[in-house]
Amino acid sequence: MSLLASGTRNVFQAARRGVGRPSGARTIVTVIQQGYEGWRLSFGRNPVRLAPGINLKIPVYHTVQVVDLRESSISIPNARPLPGYTSDNAIICSGSLFFRIVDGYRACFSVSDVQANIKNTGTSAMRAVLGRFSYDQVISDRNGLNEQLNSVIGNTIANWGVHCTRFEVQSFQPANREVERQLELQMEAERNRRKQLLDTQAQINIAEGQKQRVILESEGHLEAKSNEADAKYKTVVREAEARQQQSIMEASALAEQVSKLALSISGAVGEAHVQPIDQHRALDALIELRRLEQLKAIAKGTGTSTYFFGDSSILGSNALGSANGGGVPGAYFIDYVEKTRATSGDKISVPRITDSATHLSPS
Repeated sequence: MSLLASGTRNVFQAARRGVGRPSGARTIVTVIQQGYEGWRLSFGRNPVRLAPGINLKIPVYHTVQVVDLRESSISIPNARPLPGYTSDNAIICSGSLFFRIVDGYRACFSVSDVQANIKNTGTSAMRAVLGRFSYDQVISDRNGLNEQLNSVIGNTIANWGVHCTRFEVQSFQPANREVERQLELQMEAERNRRKQLLDTQAQINIAEGQKQRVILESEGHLEAKSNEADAKYKTVVREAEARQQQSIMEASALAEQVSKLALSISGAVGEAHVQPIDQHRALDALIELRRLEQLKAIAKGTGTSTYFFGDSSILGSNALGSANGGGVPGAYFIDYVEKTRATSGDKISVPRITDSATHLSPS
């Protein structure tokens, strides 16, 4: 039993290293743990796959290699950060490579030491892929760097029955203080450039906003003036139409009044028998009635002293007293003459009446 336990312990220790070497312990059985895979050789040939559990192992005749099928990781590098170069700077970096053995046969018999070779491949691939990126690209696009590393390393170790699940860059920094200071100056210059671009763009946006505001205000003023002009035009048209309609209605009412008054003056039976002279007399009567209404309104007014009436001229015969037969000056005109004489030094006499007009002669 102690021999069996010693052989099992040696197999476990070999499995922890990924691919176990043949154990020197002489036992007739070997135990393969869950998540591992074993390969048994007979005098160094004819490999047979061993499933997890207890398997037969004849000393001297059989040798067993154990493979870990679980996902594992390797730190690149192990101790100190790896020096390398981007396309524009010297840097130091480190990362972790995650992998899983999918074909135990090739992992045992296609490569001598699978983990050591995976580590060497990851180190060289990391340096090669970093040289394709600039320092700013590595900082801004870490996922793109990880994907390229995963692709390059995975294509290389696939022939060994190993699948590269992912690669993660853990640390990334300038190689020395001088490079770091240059990068700081470069980043500060880049920040200033972006700030200037943003300030310029902001000024452009402000100017564009002011331009749009002026355009919109001018369009608004134009629209307001157009609306005001349309409103005035419609108002004038409506007022003109209203005055036209009022004039038509007043003319119609006046014509009806003249017609009825002419019919009343002539004493005819119907409007068809009314003579033109009757219509003229009716029109004169209406005019005289309107004149009397105006005189009545003037008499009721305040702040008035002298008024002149007439339709032929400012000193026409109607103003001189046509109501007296045309030969005697009217009362209003006599009052006007008296005031004129008082202001002009009694140089105006009483007017003389003619058939055509009224004339003032000096005294």
